[in-house]
Amino acid sequence: MTKLTLENIVTQVDELPALPQIVTRVMELTEDPDSTAFDIQAVLNQDQAMTAQVLRLANSVYYGYSRRIATVTDAIILIGFNAVRSIVLAASVSKILKKELKGYAMDEGELWKHSQCSAVFARILAKKIRFRSVELAYTAALLHDIGKLILNSFMCDMYQQVIDIVAEEKIPFNEVEDNIFGYNHAILGGKVAEKWKLPVDLTEAITCHHEPGKAEINPQLTAIVHVADAATMQMGLGLGIDGLLYPLDQEAMNLLEINDSDLEEIMAELVDILIDSDTF
Repeated sequence: MTKLTLENIVTQVDELPALPQIVTRVMELTEDPDSTAFDIQAVLNQDQAMTAQVLRLANSVYYGYSRRIATVTDAIILIGFNAVRSIVLAASVSKILKKELKGYAMDEGELWKHSQCSAVFARILAKKIRFRSVELAYTAALLHDIGKLILNSFMCDMYQQVIDIVAEEKIPFNEVEDNIFGYNHAILGGKVAEKWKLPVDLTEAITCHHEPGKAEINPQLTAIVHVADAATMQMGLGLGIDGLLYPLDQEAMNLLEINDSDLEEIMAELVDILIDSDTF
């Protein structure tokens, strides 16, 4: 099969939907220091379904507030601008991430499950190590596999060849993608992030989540996403065929100053969250 060219990639990325205007506007407002909770609520009020999703997740076990959050304004006051931005983005991309990916042996909803579990894991990990923005970590991990949506159709054609190479050569799945196509889903995910005009450190974390040592802008963020992805794979959540061989980069662990015991603690906390359907 002819390797994918950059032109092929750009074409595939362009076929993905742009972020809805409401999401884009909420992201702009949460970055504006002069914005108020009422400004954001006014935007979200234009989409009742989005508002309902924001309130449902804000009231989930994931955020853990004892009092009931009844309005978007309450949500913003209690969990903050950044958290609301994460929720809005998650609500927006959940539909496309829930698609079946036959090329990765992922049933409908499996990519979303893996993405959301990775994002929750990343948020817990970021909080544990006192990373400057737990919601940035959540968003980066949520979107880390977005490139699979682009490669999926090509993977369907090459499925058996990929499986054979992984089994025979015992090399990581992303390396097989590189060998066959010339690019891997992480690189394509970075192209999607660029299209959506996401922050450069978030784009880097998506692009380098299999190779965290290549990160230069925000190595810590990329390491968080890598560890969250690998740990979620180890838990068997949204495994697909690319979880067959997924090495955990020890240097990423060292950078974050965590060990296997820390990962086990976060895994246990994630299991408790998994029972809450509103989180997913």
